[in-house]
Amino acid sequence: MLIPKRRRLIKAEAETNPNYGKPPSRRSVEESIENGVVIVDKPAGPTSHQVSAWVRDIFGVEKAGHGGTLDPNVTGVLPVALSNATKAIGLLHSAGKEYVAVMRLHGDAGEEEIRKACNRFIGKIRQTPPKEAAVKRVEREREIYYLDIIEIKGRDVLFKVGCEGGTYIRVLCEDIGKVLGCGAHMHELRRTRSGIFEEEDVHTLHDILDAYIFWKEDGDEEIKNIIRPMEDLLSHLPTVVIRDSAVDAICHGASLALPGILQVDTGIENGTVVAVKTLKGEGVAIGTSLMSTREMMERDAGIAVNTTRVLMRKGTYPPMWKKK
Repeated sequence: MLIPKRRRLIKAEAETNPNYGKPPSRRSVEESIENGVVIVDKPAGPTSHQVSAWVRDIFGVEKAGHGGTLDPNVTGVLPVALSNATKAIGLLHSAGKEYVAVMRLHGDAGEEEIRKACNRFIGKIRQTPPKEAAVKRVEREREIYYLDIIEIKGRDVLFKVGCEGGTYIRVLCEDIGKVLGCGAHMHELRRTRSGIFEEEDVHTLHDILDAYIFWKEDGDEEIKNIIRPMEDLLSHLPTVVIRDSAVDAICHGASLALPGILQVDTGIENGTVVAVKTLKGEGVAIGTSLMSTREMMERDAGIAVNTTRVLMRKGTYPPMWKKK
């Protein structure tokens, strides 16, 4: 599973004031750029950092950041966050990914033998990052959700793999080659999914530039179909929905107490990273749960979430908490 399925439980009923904030789908183009992410079809050649810099320059914003580095020769789904949304882009590093790869064997192997070797890597595996990776080279556990062979042609094996964020497909190919005894390396790679973002969501840099120019020159708002809301970066996290009266306190870095909670997703445990949202679906903050879903639903007092990163700008909702 790349995105866990959850249910939303109702703890209390309340309404949201339409005079403050707005649903992400109703943001203006300017607001979308401030709180948006574009899904680039990364071409082979440039680094992920270079692609992010080009997107930043297209939109004329100060900051842009990508979610999950792709090597220069790797293509595919590269989410690039703009402005305020860069606060949330780091969450994609841990989100599930999907790739289509060509593994080239260094010797001959039978089809059944290849399939058996690949099946051995479905589930929990251990990997050491390659030398090229900008991380500490220590062995770590990752999960392969599925590994489907699409075609075997000579020594080339075309396969699709769904995996936990931080899995190195280059290392996976080398490890499969070791099991086969003939050796192997990753010959080609394309990322087809990152979190909820799929190949159908991508846009070329040329298309993004054209859409921006059409908006600036002609007022054409087709660009809104290219910019995804920042909240999509939170889709793989369980959600806690809060009252309007609790929003500004969270924006000032306060922890979330139980009286401010209206709705809770299933699957939350103590220590789970959660998204804190308004009734309108706006991302307020990212936090670490101090209670399970059951405890949040059954208890009436206590701190439920420790705020670790604020996403919403202060003053978006009135500071009702100061009146008490």
